[in-house]
Amino acid sequence: MKVAILGCGAIGGVVARAVQNGEVAGAELIGVVHAEPADPPGLPVLDVESAIARADLVVECAGQRALAELGPSIVAAGTDLLVVSVGALADDALLAKLRDTGPGRLHLCSGAIGGLDALAATARMGGLDAVRIVTTKKAPALIQKWMDEPTAQRLRTTGEPVQLMRAPAREVTAAFPASANVAASVALAVGDWDLVEATVVADPNAPLTSHVITADGSAGSYRFEIRNHPSVDNPATSGVVPHAVLACLARLAQPTGAFA
Repeated sequence: MKVAILGCGAIGGVVARAVQNGEVAGAELIGVVHAEPADPPGLPVLDVESAIARADLVVECAGQRALAELGPSIVAAGTDLLVVSVGALADDALLAKLRDTGPGRLHLCSGAIGGLDALAATARMGGLDAVRIVTTKKAPALIQKWMDEPTAQRLRTTGEPVQLMRAPAREVTAAFPASANVAASVALAVGDWDLVEATVVADPNAPLTSHVITADGSAGSYRFEIRNHPSVDNPATSGVVPHAVLACLARLAQPTGAFA
């Protein structure tokens, strides 16, 4: 399986080098597509058109805007697409383009969280009455461009937790595009953006990034708590995310009995 990586930052760079080094059986790196002025050392670089033409699978690690701009042309050309920035799929029109038009296939990466299979099964069985996710990260990692300076300064200096937002997953995903892909993943798993309530908490003393998911429905009650070390290169994401991408790649390259 010939693989191209879209984006070469804290996630894409790790994925690209692992594939290049032969760590994913059955997968071959043909290159990376990136927007930075300097090329990443030691990695082959492609433009988007070459990546689409040559790859069997493009792995999106470049953020929501890049997915919205480039994703439709990738699947329209018949190339499969593995999405990391699932928050972009809060746009129903974009999701429809990527999922329903083809001929390339859409694959989603669970990223920093688990339990999505149980949530999907429960939603299918008899529906869910309530789903909540609370994401807690180091305060400075949650500063956004839309925040005014007093709010940003508060996050730089606060000594206690601050609840920044509590709203339906679609709204939270839009407000925190680099930090709330987890809320989008939960909403996509249960098939209802409005049912999932997402909360973002900035905590200067949080040793790890945490995601606490609770759900209640006809099948039972569920609680998942995930606590990840932040990425060394980008504290807005978890260090485990590129390895979740690599696990997805391994299943796609050689589907031999692994969990989907």
